Amino acid sequence: MQLRYGTNPQQHVASATPVQAGAWPLKVLGGEPSYINLLDALGGWQLVREAAEALGRPAAASFKHVSPAGAALAGPLDPATAALYRADPQAGPLTSAYVRARDADPKSSYGDIAAVSHPVDEELAALLAHVVCDGIVAPGYAPGTVAALTRKKKGRFLVLEADPGFVAPPQEDREVHGLRLTQQRDDVPLHASLLEDVVCGGPLPKGAVEDLLLGLAVVRYTQSNSVCYVRDGVTLGIGAGQQSRVDCTRLAGAKADSWWLRRHPAVAALDFVPGTRRQDRVNWQVRFVEGDMTDDERRRFGRVLAAPADMLSPGQRQEWAAGLTGVAFASDGALPFRDNVDHAARHGVRWIAEPGGSIRSADVAEACREYGITLAHTRLRLFRH
Repeated sequence: MQLRYGTNPQQHVASATPVQAGAWPLKVLGGEPSYINLLDALGGWQLVREAAEALGRPAAASFKHVSPAGAALAGPLDPATAALYRADPQAGPLTSAYVRARDADPKSSYGDIAAVSHPVDEELAALLAHVVCDGIVAPGYAPGTVAALTRKKKGRFLVLEADPGFVAPPQEDREVHGLRLTQQRDDVPLHASLLEDVVCGGPLPKGAVEDLLLGLAVVRYTQSNSVCYVRDGVTLGIGAGQQSRVDCTRLAGAKADSWWLRRHPAVAALDFVPGTRRQDRVNWQVRFVEGDMTDDERRRFGRVLAAPADMLSPGQRQEWAAGLTGVAFASDGALPFRDNVDHAARHGVRWIAEPGGSIRSADVAEACREYGITLAHTRLRLFRH
C-alpha cells in the first residue's frame, strides 16, 4: 500500500506491507492514508476491540498522534454532551460511545481518527458528517454509509475497514537507525481477574471494575508514561508521553477538571453569537473553565458572545470541583511515589489500578488509605513506546 507520505510531508516515499503475505489487518475503502493515519487507526482499532471484548459493550476512541484523546463505552449522553453535538441523549450505542469519547477532550479531538468496535450505522455516519474528523476505522459498514462518508472532505475522508478475525503475529519488529528490534507481542487479555489483588479499601464495585478495565485498555494504547481518569465508562483525562509519571497524573487531572467544569451551569449559559462554529464553541468553553485567559483572549471571547459572561471565581470553581466523585484511575506502570495519589485524590479518584511492585508501593498504599481510595495491584505493566 502506497501511503500519502510518511511521518512528515517531506518524507515523500512511504508504504505499508503486511508482515504475512496477503494478511492485511485492514483495508482502505475511501481516502488515502498517511503513515500516522495508519498508526492511529491500528492503535484505535486494537483499543476499542479489547475494550468491547473485556466489557461486553460497544466502545469508541478518538485518536490523535498515536494516542487516544478520549475513549468511552456506549451509554447515555449527558445534557452538556448532547447539546454540544446536537445529538439525541438516547442516541444509539455506537453513536453514544463515539460522542462520549470525543467529548472527553474535544479540543484535542479536532481532526481525529475515530475508532469503533462495531459496524458503522447510518446514525453514526450522519454525525461524522458534521464534526471535524479525518477518518474512521470500524469492522464493517451498513449499506450506504461508505458512500456517505466518502463524500466528506471532498472525497479525502479516510474510511478503513478492520478485519475482526485478524490475528497479529506473535512477534513484533521495529527498525530504528539501522537497528532491528524484535520482541514478543503483548497479548495478555484484559480481564476482571487483574483487579483481584486489592491492597486496601475493600472490594471493588462492578462499575469501578468496568471503569478500571476501560482505563487499562486506554493506557495500553497510549504513549508511555500514561495514566487515565475514567468515570461511568468515559475517560475524563488521559496523560500521555511524559517522562515523569506525576506529570502525567497532573496533566490528566487538569483535563478531568476541565471535563467536569464544562458541566457547570455557567458554561451552559454562555450565549454565543449565531453562526459560531462548534469547534470555536468548544475551544472557548475550555478556555472559559480554565480561567486564565490573556487580555487579548478576553477581548476575542467577548466578540463571540451575544451577552457578556462573568468568569468563574476561585470559590465557584472549588465548590463545583468538589462535586466530582466516583472516578477510577489506571496507570500503565507502577506508581513510584505517593505524590501521584495526592494529586489523583484532588480529582475525585476513588479507585486506583496500577501494577505495583515499586520500592515505595507501601507508601502509595498508605496514601490510598489516608484518602479512602481502593487500590488494586494488577501485576501487569502496559508500557507503549
